[in-house]
Amino acid sequence: MTTPSALERPGAVPLSRRLAARLVLLPAVVLALLPPRRIRAVLGILRRGAAPATTARAQEARDAMCAASLRCAGPKGCLPRSLGAALLCRLGGTWPTWCTGVRVVPPFTAHAWIEAEGLPVGEGVPEGYFARLVAVGPVARSTDR
Repeated sequence: MTTPSALERPGAVPLSRRLAARLVLLPAVVLALLPPRRIRAVLGILRRGAAPATTARAQEARDAMCAASLRCAGPKGCLPRSLGAALLCRLGGTWPTWCTGVRVVPPFTAHAWIEAEGLPVGEGVPEGYFARLVAVGPVARSTDR
């Protein structure tokens, strides 16, 4: 497997989405500095009341993060990119499944990503390529009252 030598940044992201991505970039970077259990606790609170994100909505959020930040577009920007995309979805009233885990095939690498409708968003890998270690999905709404 080779590493791309140039970053691919999405080009058709509206200015309003790029500005919103810039707004959540600092909180995403700060969250990325926390231990995993704290990240999970914070995201567990933030996801409350949000509807599950669609694949299209999650992809838009991921693209906006990559367009707004070279750090997020880079190969080592998976944690702030995934956190920022989740926060950006939350601003719109939805929540993807935020995941961290490892690559199943050698060599071993840790990774963070978002999922929507059960599949990784924007990763370009087949289902089952990553093994989840931590996942914070949308809260299922109770129909019993």
